[in-house]
Amino acid sequence: MTARPRIAVHKFSSCDGCQLAFLNAGEDLLTLDRLVDMVHFAEAGPVDEAAQVDIAFVEGSISTQADAERIRRVRERSGFLVTLGACATAGGLQALRNLADGAGWLAGVYAQPEYIDSLATATPIREHVRVDFELWGCPVNARQVLATVRALLFGVRPVADHQKVCMECKRRQAVCVLVTGRRPCLGPVTSSGCGALCPRFGRDCYGCFGPSESPNTDALGRRFEGLGLTPESIARRFLFINSHAEAFAEAGHKWMGKHDEKA
Repeated sequence: MTARPRIAVHKFSSCDGCQLAFLNAGEDLLTLDRLVDMVHFAEAGPVDEAAQVDIAFVEGSISTQADAERIRRVRERSGFLVTLGACATAGGLQALRNLADGAGWLAGVYAQPEYIDSLATATPIREHVRVDFELWGCPVNARQVLATVRALLFGVRPVADHQKVCMECKRRQAVCVLVTGRRPCLGPVTSSGCGALCPRFGRDCYGCFGPSESPNTDALGRRFEGLGLTPESIARRFLFINSHAEAFAEAGHKWMGKHDEKA
């Protein structure tokens, strides 16, 4: 009898939201469990972090030296390594401290900050080890995860969907919050995957699913400027959830430079 593929889900610095999205697959997760052996997934029950696996999903960014050492061990024991969500793929909210005086924050909060095991920056997994595929989102959705597992089990590369959130808004007949509400929406440069959740409820997109295909961040930044946003505010829109995504990082630092010029 052929052994079933082995899967692990590892957590690093994160809120567990992407693991919960995995668990929210419901009955589909039970179907998956009949096809694979889930050998490590602490959130769901099984714990065997040292197991050799065919597919390892990784949630969270690298924020400590212990994280940096552990992710190398995970890479060595995995056939495929897939990042799960914004933190693992592009820094996530933890990476906001990269834009500030992290050491100053620790000193302001802890009486003895020298005991805190924290790297100077919080960084995505790909800056430490080779990553085979990236799943964006804050959090990811269960459909993404299951489709990725299915593709890898069949020996094909998963398909990354980088259509713009604006396309999803049109399909769902959502009123454009950028045009009608003059809200600084990142939908024109962000990949769909959330079902245009925020715009459908009158909120502007925060860029949870990372840069879309061919994102025109220059034009959108100028549009935000026309709405009255300061260069610093525009920079922070791009450098929010996915600050280590190349397109967002370039745009954010460009506008931050304009802020520094005026300061």
